Amino acid sequence: RFEESSPHSSLDWHTAPTTQYVITLSGLLEFTLGDGDIFFVRQGDVLVATDTTGSGHKWRLVDDQPWRRIYVTFRNDAKTAFVSPDSD
Repeated sequence: RFEESSPHSSLDWHTAPTTQYVITLSGLLEFTLGDGDIFFVRQGDVLVATDTTGSGHKWRLVDDQPWRRIYVTFRNDAKTAFVSPDSD
């Protein structure tokens, strides 16, 4: 699904509703993880959100662009790691 948040938006602590890839199309975000780790997400980045329990994460937009993104969600029991058929 596609979503958009206005420039300078933020969202306080929350968990991912399910394991998902979040593909950023525009915007620069500061992400804070439950362990205190902070990193930035930019256009073209793919965030792998697996924090479906615990304190989760929070984010805030730090530029003048909206955050446009695509969510690719997975069933909770889905395997999300790619394994090459040649890896035997």
